[in-house]
Amino acid sequence: MKKRIYEVMFIVSPELSEEARNSEVEKVKSWVDEKVGGEIQHWERWGMKKLAYRTHQGYTEGDYTWGIFKADPDKVNLLDGLFRINSQNTFRWQVFRREDLEKAEKNKEKKTAENQEVVVEEPVNTEE
Repeated sequence: MKKRIYEVMFIVSPELSEEARNSEVEKVKSWVDEKVGGEIQHWERWGMKKLAYRTHQGYTEGDYTWGIFKADPDKVNLLDGLFRINSQNTFRWQVFRREDLEKAEKNKEKKTAENQEVVVEEPVNTEE
């Protein structure tokens, strides 16, 4: 089965120390890599940001992380389950497919293939 491109964003509790938040981010990164079998293409830590509204836990800010990865569609739901069960310190997350990036990648591969098929003929020498 062909791997698809996904985006993940999650917010870690501001009550944790910087070291604990770093550990939480690395834990999620290892889930994507090891448990989901994903290939991480981009991983970016945005740090502490103000939330749009107060959460039911009373948080007004959180530690944001964003990433892009490729994975088998069959295994992506596993990531959502891991967030639900194993992460008491992550209070918001979302994983969704990025069809726009898949189309861009497909177009790039198509152009590369077309460029490789171009045959250049040698000029004919008429001075003989």
